[in-house]
Amino acid sequence: MKPGLPTAGLLAALSLPPQCGAAPLPDEPIKPVPLSLQQPPAAVALGRRLFNDARLSANNRVSCASCHDLARGGADARPRSAGLNGKPTLLNTPTVLNAALNFRQFWDGRADTLEAQIDLVVRNPLEMGSDWGAVMAKLQADGAYRRDFASAYRDGLTAANVRNAIASYERTLITPNSRFDQYLRGNHNAITEAEKNGYAKFKQYGCVACHQGVNVGGNMFQKFGVMGDYFARRGGAGAADMGRYQVTGKADDLHVFKVPGLRNVARTAPYFHDASAATLEEAVDVMFKFQLGRTGSKEDKAAIVKFLHTLNGTPAGQP
Repeated sequence: MKPGLPTAGLLAALSLPPQCGAAPLPDEPIKPVPLSLQQPPAAVALGRRLFNDARLSANNRVSCASCHDLARGGADARPRSAGLNGKPTLLNTPTVLNAALNFRQFWDGRADTLEAQIDLVVRNPLEMGSDWGAVMAKLQADGAYRRDFASAYRDGLTAANVRNAIASYERTLITPNSRFDQYLRGNHNAITEAEKNGYAKFKQYGCVACHQGVNVGGNMFQKFGVMGDYFARRGGAGAADMGRYQVTGKADDLHVFKVPGLRNVARTAPYFHDASAATLEEAVDVMFKFQLGRTGSKEDKAAIVKFLHTLNGTPAGQP
């Protein structure tokens, strides 16, 4: 069986035919989510089970779904998720929805693939606090897993195949049916005039400099506080605020984070790596001040928020 398509390979051919009889919008900085990212069904079925299996954690209490709740936009509503033994994680949990469309994983981009992200979460002492030897001992004791992995993978139940199965499932968690995607594909009535105005403001103010492409972000790094000292206003920075610097050790990467994708953003409050913005309106205010260095009118910001709501979609193939 071929492993799931790597993230880099997913970004190569995402253009889709428009709806029947409709003309897609040309040359837009945001592109529609593909209708599907084809993955081996057997691997996806195994990955779905593993995603919800708390045996991946050291104490059999934490699963991927514990922090990535599909009913809550693929994240959770807490500023920081509860990991092993209920201890909070260091950063706000990013959504798993459309994560396959990101060029890196985690806020600091330390994982190049979904498989690498899964590996690091399992071994993180604050998250699942386990190791692959312990995980595999538990899974090998499950006859159903042994049987189904032997059927789906040439070499059966291995740690690499467990990571690939979960990643294959996560690659199906894309949201291709947002009203905005319908609009991009040619259905000009899919969003309202007020929402179209919000999209125009989103472009005019320069939000698309960082939030563009298929995932409306997720494809570059950016300093938090380009146009002002965000951390000074917040009262100081800590270890959790170092961002990309913790990966590279380069001074230029201090407070640099992966730009989050904005799909389903209206469902994933609170916002930012530190969960400092409780509402989408607060998040837009912060972006205007510290990333754009501009003073937008109350009406323009409200219009942008209306546009952001059009990015909500349901995961493909999910009940």
